[in-house]
Amino acid sequence: MKTISLDEFYQELTVALDSPPGALLPDGIQQEIGHFNVFDVADLFRRVREKPPMLYDRRAYYKISLISGRSRAEYADKAIDIERHALLFATPKVPYNWEPLDQQQAGHFCVFTEEFLLPAKSGVVLEELPLFRAGGCPVFPVTDEDVAELEAIFRKMHKEIAGGYAYKYDLLRTYVLELLHFGQKLQPASALHLSHTAAARVAALFVELLERQFPIETPQQKLQLRTAKDYADRLAVHVNHLNRVLKETTGYTTTEIIGSRVTQEAKLLLKQTRWNISEISDSLGFAEVAHFSNFFKRQTALSPANFRGQG
Repeated sequence: MKTISLDEFYQELTVALDSPPGALLPDGIQQEIGHFNVFDVADLFRRVREKPPMLYDRRAYYKISLISGRSRAEYADKAIDIERHALLFATPKVPYNWEPLDQQQAGHFCVFTEEFLLPAKSGVVLEELPLFRAGGCPVFPVTDEDVAELEAIFRKMHKEIAGGYAYKYDLLRTYVLELLHFGQKLQPASALHLSHTAAARVAALFVELLERQFPIETPQQKLQLRTAKDYADRLAVHVNHLNRVLKETTGYTTTEIIGSRVTQEAKLLLKQTRWNISEISDSLGFAEVAHFSNFFKRQTALSPANFRGQG
């Protein structure tokens, strides 16, 4: 199954709308960590020349949609018919498809990457939310009253992204979080209670321990826990047990999770501070700048200097 990238998403939409290349990208997003954009469904339906089929695939980004109109949503092995209004949440981990059943479609959707939320320092780990857990089906019928509240959030998104406010992306992050919490409240109460098994407790403690080390706020601050064994020792479990628990609960190994989080912090430090690369490398626990550069390039396909120079 193919994973559709953001570039491919924009290419398809640009062709469908007969827009100039780059016209759909929001101003200033090149200077941001991650990506965000918001669209009006009715406007897209009016402008589209020929609607391309939305294939049943994974997407390399998150998507929150407020849909009004008859349509069908498919998540993994589940299909849901939408007769009036619904709020949909899509994750890169679960393949999905949305199919309009008539031309009377309205609403909004936003697309964003997990990295976009990092500067908000909200503590929200998207894949840990019940909304995005494997086996779920995050399509929620919503009332007219709900629609009015959700419309107001999306209207603020449209207003800010088109405006010139210097900190507009900080505001947009808060609106994304507001939508996420709105969806969380629509979850059945049973889904909001985390499992209390020993494995779940170990996974939760690992995440707490990992996040407690961030953000890195001064060049003198150093990561104290850098390897899978460091975390296993602190949690008083064998490293193989920790790795097995995390693989079962998240789909990733301990080293992969640590590496992803260190990469996220490195991106923030490269974009949002004037620290030299040696200082960043040292803060993140690398003995040599070359080790940091090789690690960062494996994770992102860019050197730290090239990443800092983008945009």
